[in-house]
Amino acid sequence: MKQGTDQPPARADTHRRHQLAIVLSTLLACACMPWAAHAQSGNVSGTVALSSQLVDRGLAVTPDTAVLQGAASWTLPSGWSFGVAASTEVRNATPLAEAFAQASRAWQIAPDWQFVAGLAYYDYPGRGNGAFNRAEGSANWIYRDVLTLGVTALAPTGGDNHRLRGAADVDFHWPLPFHFSVSAGAGYAQAQVPYYRVYNDEYGAHRYRNGDRVNSYGYGHLGLIWGQGPWRVEVDRVLVDATLRQDNLAASPWVATISWSF
Repeated sequence: MKQGTDQPPARADTHRRHQLAIVLSTLLACACMPWAAHAQSGNVSGTVALSSQLVDRGLAVTPDTAVLQGAASWTLPSGWSFGVAASTEVRNATPLAEAFAQASRAWQIAPDWQFVAGLAYYDYPGRGNGAFNRAEGSANWIYRDVLTLGVTALAPTGGDNHRLRGAADVDFHWPLPFHFSVSAGAGYAQAQVPYYRVYNDEYGAHRYRNGDRVNSYGYGHLGLIWGQGPWRVEVDRVLVDATLRQDNLAASPWVATISWSF
């Protein structure tokens, strides 16, 4: 994949690390200054997880291999939340598969509804020479932790095409007996990287690229979750546009994750 910069690879890697460091430092500074007086009443939590693959909106961030993930978050009574996370392939720890930072604010807009607005930055040092890196602004409406409706604006920070993209998601979670629950989700997004499209005529099927045009695709999942105390095990059936699967961009049809929270 063509890299959207004239810098040599070593310099580009340094630029991406510097870019991520700026984002992380900014978020931490925002967390520490206005709400320092409330730090004692905030909640700090973390999660460590092992997955069979790292997936982002139906796309494969890593090959079908074991991925170690770690995340930490700080939530304040005011509704603000700040988090950072990192993921890496177990068999190949460098470079990181993903680094992530976010800030969000939640409001109770009705007895059963919450509204959450957030900003996030995703960095993929090992994926596509930075073509998947992006900043996001999101708005989510949450009903009783059962139903989530979200819209997202995506601003690519790597690659050749920095045109603003969009995505919309709906997610459903329902508890079952014996510590089980079922989850389902569906979404539609404008792809950050070009991929082949397929059309059929009297001569058969043909594949072509749209050039710099922005393609859209659908994705979804159906999952079964078991959770007790800090432990959680989830198995998902991942669904995604067949064209992306032909281009080896789609996630594995089955993804499993075990996690421990503290």
